[in-house]
Amino acid sequence: MGDRQHPMRAIAAGVMLSVENGQSLSQCLPPALNRLPANERPVLQALCYGTCRWFYRLDGELNSRLKKPLRKPDRIIHHLMLVALFQLRFSQQANYAVLNETVEACRALDKPHLTGLVNGVLRAAEREGAQEPADDAARFSHPVWMVEKLRHNWPEDWQHILDANNAQAPMTLRVNALRFARDEYLGLLAEAGIEAKATRFAPHGIQLATPVPVDRLPWFADGAVSVQDEAAQLCTTLMDLAPGQRVLDACAAPGGKTCAILESCGELAEVVAIDESADRLPRVQENLDRLDLNATLKQADAAATEQWWDGEAFDRILLDVPCSASGVIRRHPDIKLLRRESDITPLAAIQLGLLDAMWAILKPGGRLVYATCSVFPQENHRIIQRFCKQQTDAILVEPEAQWGRDMGAGRQLLPDPDSHDGFFYAVLEKPEP
Repeated sequence: MGDRQHPMRAIAAGVMLSVENGQSLSQCLPPALNRLPANERPVLQALCYGTCRWFYRLDGELNSRLKKPLRKPDRIIHHLMLVALFQLRFSQQANYAVLNETVEACRALDKPHLTGLVNGVLRAAEREGAQEPADDAARFSHPVWMVEKLRHNWPEDWQHILDANNAQAPMTLRVNALRFARDEYLGLLAEAGIEAKATRFAPHGIQLATPVPVDRLPWFADGAVSVQDEAAQLCTTLMDLAPGQRVLDACAAPGGKTCAILESCGELAEVVAIDESADRLPRVQENLDRLDLNATLKQADAAATEQWWDGEAFDRILLDVPCSASGVIRRHPDIKLLRRESDITPLAAIQLGLLDAMWAILKPGGRLVYATCSVFPQENHRIIQRFCKQQTDAILVEPEAQWGRDMGAGRQLLPDPDSHDGFFYAVLEKPEP
């Protein structure tokens, strides 16, 4: 597997070490994938995602099997054994192949003195089978702080949320309403032999029974559909869009919601899409180009309006704020390793600051939709409550929606293994003078 110097498991161990050191999978996995032939890349991706998903359970088991922790220079071998344990516990790979190839990978990583340890630990793991998890963090494979926070915030639902986070997310599409009716596109999928159904809540959403490569989707390259979770698609149902409006997507990358806004109302005066990241803006442009849509893109910190705003107020603002991403862990399992409890308070300060800045550039009579992909109340309805206390002219609009839970200040969707991610929305209106 892989090139002779770096077998696939050795590359996977390197990726896991990078994640432990604070890099996201989206940062460190692409260069690793490029070291392998195309046919082996999906296997490497599955190894890295699976090891992140089950990290806390696998790490608990591995630590109990090691007499003492490995020295820091040998830490990559700890991750090599985690990757092997993931395969022993969760994959169809033959056990003998996992053991033999992991020992080879240990040599390839220039750690021949540890081959005996690796072999012994993994043989014992194979022989004795999976251990009973020691605690809820290992059982649900989440960091302790996250388990406790969810238990406190959602006493009736915390186990459901943790289980949903460990499930594989479905592949959901958003039909480009400027091109196709949803039923029409469902017919095209059926002709292509792709099983799918309409989403329950998002009017243009389609959920596939099994994920497929996008090049198998009819007319994908020509802009017929985009890949977007059902919860994320709901933003356009709350914005009350109408021809002639000037619309702002304040934290736009990678552009899914910008495109959804443009698709759902064809005669908007202008859509301005802002993102702080210069690296991510080209992705927004790629999505716009594929869908044959136009928006004004700006690289800026949305909160620093003096640096980018032209003085003309917006009729509609979508504010999808930076957050803990605790509602999309099933799609990004590395969040479990990267996020810290200490991140939440600074994020809440950023969210409130963005709300203040956006409120100032919203027209009287205008509407702002606040969104997060979080399940923590600190980032969601509590932010809206704090904002409404200090901004006395903000009118909280309760959407007439069949989805999510009414939190008194916005609606919360919890992750559902069979459909949408975890998401929060609130709708605020500025009164006419």
